[in-house]
Amino acid sequence: MRLPRWAGTLAAKSAAFITVMCCALAALLGVLVHVSVTDQTVAQAREQALSRLAEATGDFEAGDTLMPEARVDPRGLPSPLRALALAGRRGTMVSKEDGRPLMWAAGPADRHRVLAVAVDYSQQARTIAALDGSILWSSALAIGATLLVGAFAVTRVTRRLHGTAQVARRISAGDLDARVDDPRTKDPTRPQDEVAAVAAALDGMAASLQSKLLSEQRFTADVAHELRTPLTGLHAAAELLPPGRPTELVRDRVAALRTLTEDLLEISRLDAGRERLETDAEALGALAERVVQASGTETEVKVVRDVWVETDRRRLERVLGNLVANAHRHGRAPVVLTVEGKEVTVRDHGAGFPEYLVAHGPQRFRTEGGSKGHGLGLTIAVGQAEVLGARLSFANAVDGGAVATLTLP
Repeated sequence: MRLPRWAGTLAAKSAAFITVMCCALAALLGVLVHVSVTDQTVAQAREQALSRLAEATGDFEAGDTLMPEARVDPRGLPSPLRALALAGRRGTMVSKEDGRPLMWAAGPADRHRVLAVAVDYSQQARTIAALDGSILWSSALAIGATLLVGAFAVTRVTRRLHGTAQVARRISAGDLDARVDDPRTKDPTRPQDEVAAVAAALDGMAASLQSKLLSEQRFTADVAHELRTPLTGLHAAAELLPPGRPTELVRDRVAALRTLTEDLLEISRLDAGRERLETDAEALGALAERVVQASGTETEVKVVRDVWVETDRRRLERVLGNLVANAHRHGRAPVVLTVEGKEVTVRDHGAGFPEYLVAHGPQRFRTEGGSKGHGLGLTIAVGQAEVLGARLSFANAVDGGAVATLTLP
């Protein structure tokens, strides 16, 4: 049996716990009060009945007229009490006669008869019934009041927890400036509860993470900018070398180093969050065909359903170009680019994406399986997709191959 989603919340669990505990406590106290008062009431009625039985026994033995409530062998006398009296003992018992409760006291009159006294027990029965009703109403009132107070207290805690969770989600979405700023953490004189401790830990973690990321971004940007000047000179010097195989190797490595530097600069700009869109209407199918043609690769383009989109053409071409290049570099042919509405899919038929990439997305300077590269192409694709407001996801096909899916807004 599946419980509803709201049943798993802290407020619902607290309400259930408070209700169960209040009901248990009310039941325990109610039983104790009921038993105590009932025993006292019954004892008083029994004492009164036995006292009258003693008077009636004296009158019977003296031959005097019995009091109205005393009778010999009365018809309404309960059978267990009659048997007790015939055995020569005295006793009491409550029973009903014509719907009216009576306290019977009986004892032996002679060898074969029973002398019994019936005392009206209606007042005592009404007292016990009124007591039970008062216990029920007071228990219900106490449970309701406790639930209201408990709900107010728990709601304050859950509201703070929801606020902390919302800040954590903002941080995971990239808003490193988000903080809980619980007032209890700023005033050491106030008592610190567990929620305040969690909020303080989250704020400290966010500050540390922000500091480290900013340091990394500054380092990346500084390295890329510092490399640009010597690379320009190195490229110019390589162009002056005489033709030959060594010159081709030098020029190839210089070109790779320039590409890496430009990628680092682009990542630093994306990390800084200063990118601005220049949107225009573009036919998605035609744009995909231009990207494949510019890549110079044997990539099949399938346009299932073409649409026009408002997007930044240069950034979209950069994303698709990186996906196609990654498919050819790390996968195997055939590579297929499919346009279906606002969803563009790039699939190869290689070994597929690594597990870490499918689970957590691309990570710069990390590749697996002996692949060549720096892990920057997909990182840039994800960053540019975020600037476009698009969503880029990675998965592996059931029959093999990596599948990158770009969903435009």
